[in-house]
Amino acid sequence: MTLANGLKGFTKHALIILFGIAMIYPVLWLVSSSFKPNDMIFAKPGLWPASFTLDNYVNGWRGFQGVAFGTFFANSWLISILSVLGNVITCSLAAFAFARLNFKFRKLWFALMLVTIMLPYHVTLVPQYVIYNELQWINTYYPLILPKWLAHDSFFILMMVQFIRGIPRELDESATIDGCSQRQIYLRVILPLLTPALISAAIFTFIWSWDDFFSQMIYLSDIKLFTVQLGIRSLFDPTGQSDWGALLAMSTLSLVPITLIFLFFQRYFLDGIATTGLK
Repeated sequence: MTLANGLKGFTKHALIILFGIAMIYPVLWLVSSSFKPNDMIFAKPGLWPASFTLDNYVNGWRGFQGVAFGTFFANSWLISILSVLGNVITCSLAAFAFARLNFKFRKLWFALMLVTIMLPYHVTLVPQYVIYNELQWINTYYPLILPKWLAHDSFFILMMVQFIRGIPRELDESATIDGCSQRQIYLRVILPLLTPALISAAIFTFIWSWDDFFSQMIYLSDIKLFTVQLGIRSLFDPTGQSDWGALLAMSTLSLVPITLIFLFFQRYFLDGIATTGLK
């Protein structure tokens, strides 16, 4: 029986490992091909390159039209960091209001907020574009950043509301007896306990902002304002000869920030997801 269980466990883990390798194979190929000369990327598609070169990274980092790829990375960092700050601050404030404060039509407003989660982004794209165009915000970062500072992402509000509901109200009552106002309860009681959910929201926001291509393509046209995703797209020329080596090299570099952030904050991320909604 012990041998059979051991064999069963070994088979199970072997299948999981093989499935995991199959899942990350495209990423491994991407990284491997970024070190290959252009003429060998598709001629020899194996993982291990016959010859290594760093020219793809050098050529890709030079950018195009006089704008280095470092500018695109700086633009992506700016948008992502400001988006994270906006979502963490405003969504936590909105969640605290829905979870702890009693105000008129609270349930109605909460229901309307939930409805917005069900609306596809493409449904609101045209009205938003018209509004931003009237405000002369096209070809600026305002459409990409400002909504994050207005509690635009209802998903994070819902996640934080569920987390706050799991925090005992006795803590609020004790803080009130000690003379704390609602603002102080939010800052001194709720916010520290909300840290796992805040980190989860920050990670999601950063990844979604960093990987966003559609919105940035719609609102940005000046090459100096391009982000990493738009810069990578510009390296691909369907009508001519694309520099595949540079494209793969910059794609590899674009994965580094989100990978490191997830690895560093993985424990908090899992805590935030696991404890959301529990009472």
